[in-house]
Amino acid sequence: MGEEKAIDKKKIAWQVKEVIRAIREKKGFDLTVLDVREIASFTDYFIICSGTSTKQTQTISDAVREELERKELSPYHIEGYEYGKWILIDYIDFIVNIFLPETREYYELEKLWADAPRIELDKLEE
Repeated sequence: MGEEKAIDKKKIAWQVKEVIRAIREKKGFDLTVLDVREIASFTDYFIICSGTSTKQTQTISDAVREELERKELSPYHIEGYEYGKWILIDYIDFIVNIFLPETREYYELEKLWADAPRIELDKLEE
């Protein structure tokens, strides 16, 4: 059982890296990954980033979904794509949040989940 959890942890870390790569390729900024495993029962990580316009947030969302679908991972649920102010893509093990800066500032997810450790992006497991 412990070995299975280690494999799952590495798989999730790899998927999170793929999301980060897709976000960076589409010039998403202010990227943060929160480890919420100890304080939330519904997911392991929040990936949060911003885009400068609704078109860019939608483009980032498209890139994330396309990249993971190439790896045969489809989202469980998507919200907010039509308006592009806050796009939420739920992959169960992690949730991608793509914001316009003013919307991100208004909802303050990082403050809401302040007890969650921030993951250093260059230190995610291989």
